Amino acid sequence: MSSLLSTINSPADLRALPRQQLGTLADELRSYLLHSVAKTGGHLSSNLGTVELTVALHYVFNTPDDRVVWDVGHQTYPHKILTGRREQMASLRQRHGLSGFPKRDESVYDAFGTAHSSTSISAALGMALASQQKGEQRHAIAVIGDGAMTAGMAFEALNNAGVSNARLLVILNDNDMSISPPVGALNRYLAQLMSGRFYAAAKEVGKQVLKGAPPLFELAKRFEEHAKGMVVPATLFEKFGFNYIGPIDGHDLDSLIPTLENIKHLEGPQFLHVVTKKGQGYDLAEADPVAYHGPGKFDPAVGLTAPATPGKTTFTQVFGQWLCDMAEQDPLLVGITPAMREGSGMVAFHQRFPDRYYDVGIAEQHALTFAAGLACEGVKPVVAIYSTFLQRAYDQLIHDVALQKLPMVLALDRAGIVGADGPTHAGLYDIAFLRCIPNVSIACPADENECRQLLTTAYQQDHCVAVRYPRGAGAGVPVQAGLNALPFGKAEVRRQGQRIAILAFGTLLYPALQAGEALNATVVNMRWAKPLDIDLLAQIAANHEALVTVEEGALMGGAGSAVLEALQQLQLLKPVLTLGVADVFTEHGDPVKLLVELGLDAAGIQASITQRFGK
Repeated sequence: MSSLLSTINSPADLRALPRQQLGTLADELRSYLLHSVAKTGGHLSSNLGTVELTVALHYVFNTPDDRVVWDVGHQTYPHKILTGRREQMASLRQRHGLSGFPKRDESVYDAFGTAHSSTSISAALGMALASQQKGEQRHAIAVIGDGAMTAGMAFEALNNAGVSNARLLVILNDNDMSISPPVGALNRYLAQLMSGRFYAAAKEVGKQVLKGAPPLFELAKRFEEHAKGMVVPATLFEKFGFNYIGPIDGHDLDSLIPTLENIKHLEGPQFLHVVTKKGQGYDLAEADPVAYHGPGKFDPAVGLTAPATPGKTTFTQVFGQWLCDMAEQDPLLVGITPAMREGSGMVAFHQRFPDRYYDVGIAEQHALTFAAGLACEGVKPVVAIYSTFLQRAYDQLIHDVALQKLPMVLALDRAGIVGADGPTHAGLYDIAFLRCIPNVSIACPADENECRQLLTTAYQQDHCVAVRYPRGAGAGVPVQAGLNALPFGKAEVRRQGQRIAILAFGTLLYPALQAGEALNATVVNMRWAKPLDIDLLAQIAANHEALVTVEEGALMGGAGSAVLEALQQLQLLKPVLTLGVADVFTEHGDPVKLLVELGLDAAGIQASITQRFGK
């Protein structure tokens, strides 16, 4: 353990240090962070970039009394280490271990739970106005990245904050590199300035040249006052009612600390623009911050290495290949992503079809309505979006897509249990919140090949179809070439048994088949959560004593509920056991182990059926 860092068990210990020791502490913190994440996996580039900013915030402000809200929160590992959780870092993102994001019930220093983008300013504003209402003197600080500033919610909050007199500080952590390269007019504006170096250099040159001509020097000074607003982002944020400060170097403690100390004494909303570098201090991460955004375990001395044997094809890769193949066949196809090009498997599509690729920034609401506008004109949108992020565009899906019966494909990656990212990223609710919307269908492929086939099926429909698939690989079924569709809304019997019928939705078909073998039960690959194959369901119900539904999703309102509703309408009274995720948030951990805990592995499914219906 590094000598100085080992003495820091809380921010109070940090604030007791002489200021000249903070640089050493930051160096030790960065080294500890790098070697810790290398052992557990997790977010790296973003955390290496916020070391000095984290030290400065806890040094200047009286945390936890002063509230710090970290937008997204995947850059809070230095914060966790400095707030008494250093020794727990070995459990990061593991079951019963530290969360990879801020979490209110994990520490009093985690003022607000985050993991989705662009919520920090709203939350910090609420905290600032609450303390004002209660007569308390405390600061509220929102730390938000330049990628997150592309979301409308951030600007809604700025608009609201600017008309208040809240003691609110918004820190724009401008690292000019979100998970995917950031996009949009605002980002271009900020990136163009890149901490105002051009402006600062030009000003110094001008001063030297004009000093010999005092009238011209005075004229230039006056011009500077007006021109500054055109050259730095001050104008934009000051129009919202903020006092803009910066840009300053986010890795320079001698800049950060005096600036933050000055801001503490200012009244009203403040906006501090700091410029940082993702991967700061680790050459390999600086050179390739995308690769080191969320690495698994690795040797810091060597860096990331390719696995000795190639892994199974993932569902994300299946989607990416299908998208390219379908685009080759249909010139009207366009691909849309809300800033998740790499995560959604769209890099090859972007390279091959740049004019048909749209990254709209972290703006899920806009993504859906933008897709709706394209669909109105006969273009065929495929929106690649994580299940958990589709939740952010629910009104747009209903009002702008489904109500107008506009055709598009929603490729829902990360459906089901996601593992280490935990409840904020779990894709457990899409079946429940989608199936109640008219003109929306839901396909649940059981394996990689079926995923490709159902994407094709979805693309051929005249309305919105969501195809949900999990993170990572499936059963390892070889993916056939071609763009072959499956019958719309039709299930298939995969195993004929007796007495009990297991109706499996999605990739849980394979553990269901194992349980079916052990119990001599019939197993049906349902394929569609909406529409259900009512004809086959009626036939199965008539020929079996009891039914079991299995899904990797929320039970309340999920596919099992759909089966119960259908049986009731068919006036078929049968015992039904629904297996899925109960009405609780599923914590982070290894996804395979989580499925075992939830009883959704083969042994768990078999045990639940035996307990309910006997052998």
